[in-house]
Amino acid sequence: RREGRTLDPLYPSSSPATDMKIAFAPMEVPLHRRLQTAAVLQWVYSFLGLAPTCILLFLYLLFTRFWLVSVLYAVWWFFDYDTPARGGRRVSMVCELKMWKYMRDYFPIKLVKTADLDPRHNYILGFHPHGVLVAGAFTNFCTYTTGFRQLFPGLTSYLLMLPLWFRAPFFRDYIMCAGLIPSDKKSASYPLSKKRGGNAVVIAVGGAPEALDAHPGTYTLLLAKKKGFIKMAMEHGAHLVPVFSFGENELFDQVGNQKGTWLRWLQERLQRIMGISLPLFHARGIFQYSFGLLPYRKPISTVVGRPIRVERNEKPSAEELDALHQLYMDELSNLFEEHKGNYGVDKDTQLSFV
Repeated sequence: RREGRTLDPLYPSSSPATDMKIAFAPMEVPLHRRLQTAAVLQWVYSFLGLAPTCILLFLYLLFTRFWLVSVLYAVWWFFDYDTPARGGRRVSMVCELKMWKYMRDYFPIKLVKTADLDPRHNYILGFHPHGVLVAGAFTNFCTYTTGFRQLFPGLTSYLLMLPLWFRAPFFRDYIMCAGLIPSDKKSASYPLSKKRGGNAVVIAVGGAPEALDAHPGTYTLLLAKKKGFIKMAMEHGAHLVPVFSFGENELFDQVGNQKGTWLRWLQERLQRIMGISLPLFHARGIFQYSFGLLPYRKPISTVVGRPIRVERNEKPSAEELDALHQLYMDELSNLFEEHKGNYGVDKDTQLSFV
């Protein structure tokens, strides 16, 4: 069999949502499989619902006898406001929690190294594709379960996340514990400005808009006009590293939203207003495989490419910027072509940059 096309008798690899009958989970599912499902369930809830829950809790406590909790937190928040922009506050104990191992094994997810990264330098890792919930980026670069520290000794990874989420009380502290920092220029520049090196900023380059194209079997990347991360790399002399996560788009089905449809127009309009995209996705449930918000059990293989050396240039010209951007796209295409056959991608499939 080809890697990436494993068959699982307990969890079908094909989308069951196309069947008319509800496919219920068998009663004899082993305990470790149930724990894997529970770990992914809490992660999906954290991604979709924990921030609103924290905001409501903060407001609710103000009108109870525990009002002092919210008041004291507000004082703490005032003094701690700039911490996300200054590298965050990673807590190793959170990154090492056993539930992340169960989450890794649910899909499963693995990290593939193709070249050494010298810890004396700083790096920008361009992560592609974004997918719906960036499962591969979070598991590989925010937890210690897939061996990033062992594969790339001396490097500390920082995954960028929309600044909006760092404005949610309590939730901001939780995501900082896993090494997440805001995706604005000030926050991303802080680790890259460290002259001693050893920092790797991970950017899902396509961002929220690319999630709208995260359909199974598609390889469309929102990259052709994305040059901000290239300019940042030149300003700091941070080497660029293309990363392609095979299987990232296979985790969910989406309601048809091709360009030109009313749904796509509405999604893009909301994305411009709110800063977040709202893909209408679905996959499987907790006790049945026909419909729900849990991802399918599809393998994810995140391949880290060779570094592109970047010399520091605080004021690059348009020509220099375009040249490095083209080089990056070429290296990403080469990485995809070199490894796609190992992960079940048809040999005639090519990346599409828009």
